[in-house]
Amino acid sequence: MFGAIGISFALLRLMPGGPVSYLRAQMISQPGTSSISQVNDQIETYTNINPSDPLYVQFLDYFTAVLNGDFGQSIWYQKPVVDILAEALPWTIFLSIVSLAISFSLAIVLGATMAYFEGTRFDYTSSSLSILLSSIPFYVVAIALLVVLGYDLGWFPTSGRVSDAVEPGLNTAFIGSIVYHAVMPLAALIVAGFGGTALSMRGNSIRILGEDYLRVARLRGLPEKLIVLRYVGRNALLPLYTGLMMSIASIFGGSIILETIFTYPGMGWYMNRAFQTRDYPLLMGSFLLTTTMVILGIYVADLTYGKIDPRVERGDHRESY
Repeated sequence: MFGAIGISFALLRLMPGGPVSYLRAQMISQPGTSSISQVNDQIETYTNINPSDPLYVQFLDYFTAVLNGDFGQSIWYQKPVVDILAEALPWTIFLSIVSLAISFSLAIVLGATMAYFEGTRFDYTSSSLSILLSSIPFYVVAIALLVVLGYDLGWFPTSGRVSDAVEPGLNTAFIGSIVYHAVMPLAALIVAGFGGTALSMRGNSIRILGEDYLRVARLRGLPEKLIVLRYVGRNALLPLYTGLMMSIASIFGGSIILETIFTYPGMGWYMNRAFQTRDYPLLMGSFLLTTTMVILGIYVADLTYGKIDPRVERGDHRESY
């Protein structure tokens, strides 16, 4: 996080022709601007940086403001950046969590089934389909869904997060409208995301199915269901857990393209708008918040992996059985 804040500060302050220079030029050209100190005060309002201060003082002020949740004021929307991001972030998290949960669950079931029926026509067909889908970028799937299901067939809305005609609140109409508008963005992430995980689950399951302790478990007369769930499933899932948490990085990074395609006003959509309108405070605030979410996801994976796999805490790398 310290490194991310440092990079953000450098982009704001040191980049030739960057945000500070752009803001100064814009404000000097505005009527009513009478002095350099007035310009510097306005720049500090927008970016938390006073250009007249020494560089280390600027960095300390910027660092302190960011830690306090103050990302400055948006130039385009003329409101605090934190208010814009607080309104947009839940929608991006909603797409991320739901798509990850569905794609991961689907991949686990499909991968385990392919491993169980290894060498059959089902295995060949499913593996080929998974390879094909994992090689297609999600934005290609998104554009195809938008054109076919949105514009040609008109089954789903092509923009927005919820219908304007629905009264916000915990009611069936509002929740149904949210789901209805999110179907295509979720489908794009799920279709393009589950194939690689399914192949990994298949490979892990096949490796574990050949272990000696499974033959011992069958000789002991343990039920097949118990063997599949406790021995095969548990050990095959462990290597995928870290990948699941790190998928947060790709989801948040890809939200810029996905939300722009579907005109879905989440954090990625606002980042793209900030880039188009040269709204640097909003752009840098979105960058810092995205970086924070990625770091937290990886950190949670590090903290919880030892609880899921006790061998990590013990330093024992044998299969857990």
